[in-house]
Amino acid sequence: MKNITNYQNKKVLVVGLAKSGMNAAKLLKELGASVTVNDRKNIDDNPDAKELLDEGIQVITGGHPLSLLDEGFELIVKNPGIPYTNPIIAKAMEKGLPIITEPELAYEISEAPMIGVTGTNGKTTTTTLISLMLNQERKQGQAFVAGNIGVSSVAVAKKATQNDVIVTELSSFQLCGIDKLKPEIAVITNIYEAHTDYHQTRENYVKAKMRITENQDSNDFFVINWDLEELRELAKTSHAKVIPFSRLAKIQTGAYVKDGNICYQDEVIMKTDDVNIPGEHNIENILAAIVVVKIKGVKNSAIKDVLTTFTGVRHRTQFVSTWHHRKFYNDSKATNIEATEMAVKGFSQPIILLAGGLDRGFTFEKLVPVLKQHVKAMIVFGETADLMKDAGEAAGITEIKRVTDVVAAVPEAYKLSTDNDIILLSPAAASWDQYPSFEVRGDQYIDAVEKLMQVEDN
Repeated sequence: MKNITNYQNKKVLVVGLAKSGMNAAKLLKELGASVTVNDRKNIDDNPDAKELLDEGIQVITGGHPLSLLDEGFELIVKNPGIPYTNPIIAKAMEKGLPIITEPELAYEISEAPMIGVTGTNGKTTTTTLISLMLNQERKQGQAFVAGNIGVSSVAVAKKATQNDVIVTELSSFQLCGIDKLKPEIAVITNIYEAHTDYHQTRENYVKAKMRITENQDSNDFFVINWDLEELRELAKTSHAKVIPFSRLAKIQTGAYVKDGNICYQDEVIMKTDDVNIPGEHNIENILAAIVVVKIKGVKNSAIKDVLTTFTGVRHRTQFVSTWHHRKFYNDSKATNIEATEMAVKGFSQPIILLAGGLDRGFTFEKLVPVLKQHVKAMIVFGETADLMKDAGEAAGITEIKRVTDVVAAVPEAYKLSTDNDIILLSPAAASWDQYPSFEVRGDQYIDAVEKLMQVEDN
């Protein structure tokens, strides 16, 4: 960890706890700042706040009083999930207070170089693949994962050395709060419609994603999906070296697919059929990861070892089990239409699709072509159940059943399935209408599959 002094005696307000707020507050105190933490949860139900109090950090809980901003704070460190429309954040912006998020702090203290990964879909899988490939035949140091993947960036940056590298998944929420953060390699997997409830407009969302490259220079690398015209145009604004990847073989530089082979520049690395995780979207994630690790000098043997053994990230087209000649997959992270579209297209077998969730005000006509081609039956649930049913009917699917939730969906899906079918949870919607997170939704799906197998076997 770098020995920086710019926070000594600085008055800093940390707004929102969870992992990012906890680690930011502790680090700032260690760096000599005068830290106050503000969290909306009451102290009685807030073990994180109690822990900080025990460490001598001032904590104010139970809401976000605007009067806090009259206490002379020089900086705000914001939990990424708190929108900029929140009254205390909006007022801080009016006062001209700088507002950052935890990855910015991590970058400032890190001795290790940073690789940053963002995008609407595929961030976690790409981040994971990069770290696995970098570590596969590594002789010195370690590639750590951090950020939106569920690991505190600050906690990793504190222990990483010059011999290490930090592969950081960066959400649009986190990127809104950077200042100096400058990854040596920045990746955008793709950009689709998402999070307009947070960013207000798609334009704001895209701008947030592009902040990953705004501090880069000609010594850095910007890895982008060349199959998306929007990204090809946006890449022109970056000062870094642009290295593309293309699943549709629109290029023969960077990483691309040609004649069923995964290639980098002019060399064949392996056949696409030898990859162990299904789906065209995962080919794109693989290509992005390959560009990064080839820049870092990783050998083809290490890449192949990872890609022939990697079974996927939990909740992201995750293989759950094979039972009675049916395969169950958990893709709970598919919280938008594009993610579900890519997941469904990844299978050649007939699919029983489990879908539905939070209603964000749009319909699902875009799914109709892929439903018509790949899906034999649907189980729908959540706020968007009727909208999902409409899309299924438009695709000519005759077996569509509405249930209360994911748990109820599993046995109904099994009843509609036959040998060699895929039973796929890929909701095309966020989980917050019924579940606190997509992880909880996916875990309940896995539990329901395991329960089904136990009941039937008994």
